[in-house]
Amino acid sequence: MLVIVSDLHLTDGSSGTTIKADAFRILRNQLRTLAYAASWAKNGTYKPIEEIDLVLLGDGLDVIRSWSYSGSPSAVMPWSDTSSSGFAQRVGQITNAIMTHNTEGLAILKSMSSGEGVTVPLEALPTQLSEREYYARLASVPRNPVKVRIHYQVGNHDWFYHLRGPAFDAIRQGVVDTMGLANDPKEPFPHCPTESSCLQQVYRKHRVLAKHGDEYDRFNYEGKRDASSLGDAIVVMLINRFADEVKNWLTDPSLGTCVSGLREVDNVRPILMIPVWINSLLNRTCTQSQAEVVKRVWDSLVDEFLNIPFVRERKSFWNCFNSVNELEWGLKFSQGVRIQTLSSVVESVRSWMHADDGSLAQKAFQDATSLSQAVDFIVCGHTHQFEIVPLQATIPRSQIYVNSGTWRRVYEEAQGQPGKHEFVGQDVMAYVALYAEHERSGRPFETWSGSLGPPVI
Repeated sequence: MLVIVSDLHLTDGSSGTTIKADAFRILRNQLRTLAYAASWAKNGTYKPIEEIDLVLLGDGLDVIRSWSYSGSPSAVMPWSDTSSSGFAQRVGQITNAIMTHNTEGLAILKSMSSGEGVTVPLEALPTQLSEREYYARLASVPRNPVKVRIHYQVGNHDWFYHLRGPAFDAIRQGVVDTMGLANDPKEPFPHCPTESSCLQQVYRKHRVLAKHGDEYDRFNYEGKRDASSLGDAIVVMLINRFADEVKNWLTDPSLGTCVSGLREVDNVRPILMIPVWINSLLNRTCTQSQAEVVKRVWDSLVDEFLNIPFVRERKSFWNCFNSVNELEWGLKFSQGVRIQTLSSVVESVRSWMHADDGSLAQKAFQDATSLSQAVDFIVCGHTHQFEIVPLQATIPRSQIYVNSGTWRRVYEEAQGQPGKHEFVGQDVMAYVALYAEHERSGRPFETWSGSLGPPVI
């Protein structure tokens, strides 16, 4: 059995809302249920499975979202020289801070890799039991431990673990030890499954192609996964700094709701709707004069972002707009954040990325057709939008694309009254389970997607 989750986005706590340890407990409980179901063969016999492969499909430890900017021109940034000792040192510091902040949840994850927490009954339970009898019996029967082999693939927020060199081997060793990973720390964590013979074997067994999906996004991937991208600059120079800059300008304690809300900007989808989301938040939490201060802070950060050399050098990015000013109009409040202009910018970006509907299904499908072996399932993350897309129907098999969604809070624009530009948040979780032919009574896959509304303030 193979289970895939993606986009956990665990941070050091300095940015927006991320999942708590309870999410890992939910995953552990779900794996128990899945393991029992997988122990039933197509012919109706019961044989307890002995191991599960669990893949973290990118953006697990969110280094980018935890990267703070000191303001110094000599500060180490994600787009700095990766071969410098200072670069590896910075990545190591951030990684340790993330793991410390998520100690409880990662301990639950590691316990599963050692055979603790996930077990299956040694014998099948009678099907004629009532629900009450079934669960009472389930709790009392002898059980076998199931070893969970945890594999880590990188995405665009954790690409640093794909870098080679002794300094990064040491960082990976810490990650492997803390999370209980099956990865070899002396080898870069794979971005493409072809970079890991172990993953290739697991995927071949389950007839799946699984990638994070950032390689289909030109904002966040520029041809190789050993280098930074424009998306990194947007997060570090704009999103990560925004709430702290506002807090420095507005010291009124009553604005705590506003400042904490501003830390959630990275959870807004699509990302270019952030100025509209900010405007909605300010209307609810600030006076007009306070809102004007916040908007000026954002505009100043946009100016700084647009003028750093790394951003100015992305000529292929600027070419997707009629002019640099078009992006500036979309991002800056001083230009009025005209919704029609912003919509035009969003469409320009989508056209440039060849992702008109936001789905990676067609791109992943084209990628899969070039493989020498057939795959029944194509799984990606990255977009944070859980979806199942049938790609083609063949006999006796069909091909299906699944996006594994995310494990974090997501804000999306309310559709009831679009002109009001209001946003609704929810904590979401999802996973994809894929079965070998002798498992799960012959069923090839199942998915789960859940959401939990945030506390009412």
